[in-house]
Amino acid sequence: MPGFDYRRKSLNILVLLTLFLGYSIWNEWNPMTDGITESLTDPRLHEFHEEPFSSYNVDDIQFPLLISVPHAGRVYPKEILDNLAVPASHLLRLEDRYADRLASAAITRGFAAIIAHKPRAWVDLNRGRSEIDADIVDGLSRSQLPMPSRKVRGGLGVVPSRLHGIGHLWRRKWQWDDINGRMDSYHEPYHRSITEILDRMRLKFGGAILLDLHSMPPLDQEQGRVDVVIGDLFGRSAGSRYSELSMSFLQQSGINARLNHPYSGGYILDRHSEVERDVHALQLEVDRQCYLDEALREPGSQLPMLSEHVANLAAKLADQIGSQFLLAAE
Repeated sequence: MPGFDYRRKSLNILVLLTLFLGYSIWNEWNPMTDGITESLTDPRLHEFHEEPFSSYNVDDIQFPLLISVPHAGRVYPKEILDNLAVPASHLLRLEDRYADRLASAAITRGFAAIIAHKPRAWVDLNRGRSEIDADIVDGLSRSQLPMPSRKVRGGLGVVPSRLHGIGHLWRRKWQWDDINGRMDSYHEPYHRSITEILDRMRLKFGGAILLDLHSMPPLDQEQGRVDVVIGDLFGRSAGSRYSELSMSFLQQSGINARLNHPYSGGYILDRHSEVERDVHALQLEVDRQCYLDEALREPGSQLPMLSEHVANLAAKLADQIGSQFLLAAE
């Protein structure tokens, strides 16, 4: 066709194709999303819950044991991702990745459970509401807060502020009204629910035990492999018989367990244990290598087995509570 330059048209098409491919690669590997933003925000990729937490088997309580999973949230609000100063993949370090799945067998057997759906980057339910870094909040001064705890100084307060080796998480300060709203609508209702359920258990069975379920990164292997760490705040949050029973059961099940080192428990155990009233609380930290894939991102083949171990441990602890008060009645 006269006047038509096929070579120029081919060159234009090649340029457009190159630009399109470049954009696609950048969009997928953008260092601020690290290729996982969709998995962090798209509820279609996870079990989506509109409510901040869910309770199971609490209408007709069958056992004197409650499982709590405070760090199970893995769908991130847009406000979190919009304010990130680091790649989104770093938020995975804050998660107890798929720890809620570890409670599934116990829930199926009828044990009561309360499972959080908001991510730890939003609010850490295992911190007190005053454990906050004033430097990340606009409208809050240090004089309004108690002396910062070691965890707050390390960047892991009730709203995390930074991660070791990564740096500060947020581009802008959060507004105090926003943070306070998160506490009122999420933090306090979660803890009030735990208190109410444990009180009902105590009235029905004479005592109760809280099993606070977490996961941990692999520990240093120098002192041998550790699959699970049981925490009882060095004997303050539970009677020794419960810690000893847990250690014995796990070891007999082929699980390498350790007591209180390096995780002895946090705010949840401190707030909800009342040993003098026979309300006990244990923390269970499970090595993520035991139930996730090699990348420590998705459920692995051993997860069902670990979930059964958690359910069997819950049954042992519940039996211990029940037998204690049966003997007392005799």
